[in-house]
Amino acid sequence: MTARPEPARLPPGSRILLVLTYYRPHVSGLTIYVERLAGELAARGHDVTVLTSRYDRTLPREEVVDGVRVVRVPVWARISKGVLMPIMFWSLRLARRADVVSIHLPQFDGAVVAATSRLFRKPTVLTYHCDLRLPRGIVNRVADSVVYAMNYLAARLSHRIVAYTQDYADHSGLLRRFPDKIAVIPPPVIMPEPTSAQIAEFRARAGLESGPVIGSAARVATEKGVEFLVDAIPHLIERHPDLRVVFAGQYLDVVGESQYWAMLEPKIAALGERWTFVGILSPDEMPGFYGSLDALVVSSVNSTESFGLVQVEAMLCGTPVVATDLPGVRQPVRMTGMGAVVAASDAGALAAGIETVLANSDQVVRPRSEIEQRFDVNATVDAYEALFTEITGTTEITGTTEITENARG
Repeated sequence: MTARPEPARLPPGSRILLVLTYYRPHVSGLTIYVERLAGELAARGHDVTVLTSRYDRTLPREEVVDGVRVVRVPVWARISKGVLMPIMFWSLRLARRADVVSIHLPQFDGAVVAATSRLFRKPTVLTYHCDLRLPRGIVNRVADSVVYAMNYLAARLSHRIVAYTQDYADHSGLLRRFPDKIAVIPPPVIMPEPTSAQIAEFRARAGLESGPVIGSAARVATEKGVEFLVDAIPHLIERHPDLRVVFAGQYLDVVGESQYWAMLEPKIAALGERWTFVGILSPDEMPGFYGSLDALVVSSVNSTESFGLVQVEAMLCGTPVVATDLPGVRQPVRMTGMGAVVAASDAGALAAGIETVLANSDQVVRPRSEIEQRFDVNATVDAYEALFTEITGTTEITGTTEITENARG
């Protein structure tokens, strides 16, 4: 067998600027992704800066977190889940000194940062996390259109665009327009194997004594399709009278989701003790959460979900997944065989998928080593470094980059 060549490496101390709207302590798949990428790049000796919004005025304007410099721009106004901020002034200063600029979309300001990076002839990479689909409403529809236009402009100005999977790239209205710029890189997943003590501690905390346990790890947001999980529970109770649902993630005061929560709250309350919210868990608590589940459910309903990092995290903890049949979202189960893929926005189909996984857990669960081979955080960061190295010192790039076969749909 021919030895695999060593991946291209950036020179130690390279200055990398990562730009996104929300960063920690805000919790979402996008913020977790960038936090992991930034931390791993910093651990490799690079000078990493994150430019983001100061969405909460109690947050410091600048700080260093785990070796990563975080610079927060004041927020002028809010539109639904988005913010308006004078990012140009900060990007002019920070892009000028950067060796590589990594912009994470969707965000309204992505085009401004991309234009600034081009002004200084800086290698610029976009990571396109998902299409934006805000909740219903005229204002949100206008916001969707404006953000799409800005994302499109940012894509035009970038050298490369990173997608999680080819499946999502093929179906995204924006990514389909830039096939020659696409680089497929799987997301950075870090999840230690849970210990028996962690599982026992979490089960005691959540009051999980018997019966199958279904889990969800997400914000309560429209695109997550939580109502379909709620509506699936009555279908399962007859066969599993002791069934429990544990929901990890923010469920109160989620930005832009007050109406959605008002619709969901009475339906969840009607389930009584069957449904337990445990709030936002720390990274140290997540292995115990995943290890306590018989199945994790990803019930997303639209293209605002492009993958679902939690699927791979659960699989690494030995927990199968039931995911909806959406581009990108279906890929972790398809790639590993560890779970079931069901129709989106269909409570009956979701219940049937959960039942199938519960009845066949011995057949669907895969060894942790198999999951690790497909999703290795070091391979992800290697791919980013190779991509950064490829475009360093160039201004015009053509041709498709295929980083890993494992990420292709």
